[in-house]
Amino acid sequence: MKRILCLLLAALLSLGQLTACSIKKEEAETEKVSQATSASALTSIYNGELERNVTLRVLENDTAIEQGYFKELIAAFNEKYKDYGIVAVDANMDQRSNLADDGPYGYGPDVLYQANDSLMKYVDGKHIYPIPAENLECFSQIPKNAWAAYKSEVDGTSYYMGVPVNVQSSMLFYRKDMLPSDWETKWDDNKNKVPDMVENWNDLYQYSKTIVASGEGKYGYMRSLFDVYFSSGFLFSYGGYIFGDNNTNPEELGLSAGKAEVGADVLQKLAAVMNEECIDDSITVNAYSKLADGSYFATMTTPDVYTLFIKELVSEYEKQGMDREAAQTLAEENLVVTGVPMLPASGDLTEENPELIPFKAMGGINGYAISAYTKAPNASLAFVDFATSYEMLLKRNELLGIIPARADAAKEAGGVAEVVFNSLDKGNIVIMPSITEMVQVWAPAETFFTDLAKDAFRTTDKKYTSYDTLKSALKAVDQQIYDAIYTLSE
Repeated sequence: MKRILCLLLAALLSLGQLTACSIKKEEAETEKVSQATSASALTSIYNGELERNVTLRVLENDTAIEQGYFKELIAAFNEKYKDYGIVAVDANMDQRSNLADDGPYGYGPDVLYQANDSLMKYVDGKHIYPIPAENLECFSQIPKNAWAAYKSEVDGTSYYMGVPVNVQSSMLFYRKDMLPSDWETKWDDNKNKVPDMVENWNDLYQYSKTIVASGEGKYGYMRSLFDVYFSSGFLFSYGGYIFGDNNTNPEELGLSAGKAEVGADVLQKLAAVMNEECIDDSITVNAYSKLADGSYFATMTTPDVYTLFIKELVSEYEKQGMDREAAQTLAEENLVVTGVPMLPASGDLTEENPELIPFKAMGGINGYAISAYTKAPNASLAFVDFATSYEMLLKRNELLGIIPARADAAKEAGGVAEVVFNSLDKGNIVIMPSITEMVQVWAPAETFFTDLAKDAFRTTDKKYTSYDTLKSALKAVDQQIYDAIYTLSE
């Protein structure tokens, strides 16, 4: 009997090994077929021969145009490809124009630069071409999770639909000259020469209360709560998420998941040390001037607007009688950009010496895509390859303060660029979902965050007085998003 059992087990083990081998072989065959299909599709678009004497209309973002980066980019590209008669020009269109509307009628750009969620919405309608990413010079320098933002499957075959350029995520901007004079002795408990109030939310909350209590009409941390891009990070940090399966499954909503209500409570406590301008977009709009004139100590925003803050601060110093060069130097010295402070694991902003957890910020990967309506796909691909080169991304970092999506460029830029790039690598930046259902998230979430901000200023009729009430509200938001995707759109 014992011998029979041994033979049976051996047979089962062999069968299991054969099954595993069979599955692996099947997966390898599937991958092989997928790669062959992908290569065939890409070859039918890009034949490797540059189209001659063509004009590429490129849609860039407004900041890149205003700050002069785009002018330098197209000048360098046009010089390199002048023998082919290829000329890149400004598409001269609104940066939020819709390729799905303009492209079919011949009015769209050949190449467009936008955030990953904006570009990937064009995949379903086949408005953008897949890109042979592995053939681009930048491919190996860009981390997989950045490429994942542009990956799409069509009929079982994977394609990259865009090329990452820079990482967008939340950063803390603050005025170094508004720190208390005794911060090194009273606000640096760990003696690392970094003010505690920019390292953790507990100290930033306490410092904000101190500033407000001074009665000078000034504030500490200020940020519009209704902006989902920035507020959602408080939910993510305690277990919330947007869609299931790494933001690819719209049937599963998770803004109320984990202990997301703890993050909502932290956000509401922070609103209480702001003013009522945190309810709408007032702070988003006035943060540049208010940080410059000293009304606000700190705010949270994305690194690509660094130059706008500097411009406003320089202007403020010039009004005070300083010459341009001295104003520029002082502005760059006093405006500090750093990572978002750590959160208390308990969610209690008044806890002393709390265990701290990293802030998981919503982020995006801005990049280039190629219009499916272009008459010059090979020249467009050459432009994308050129614009994502090491030299051009370093130049983009230098002029715009963006965080390069390339590892080598981020390392060379150092400072904030390296910090954000490493956060992306560690998973502390949650990339915005690239599926079309994302468009249904913004309105319900904005409504919740707006009401949360209002609640901080209610007196007798407060709605969110416990974790349970916050949890219920977040579950309602999840349901509203689900209904918008699956019920109301039918």
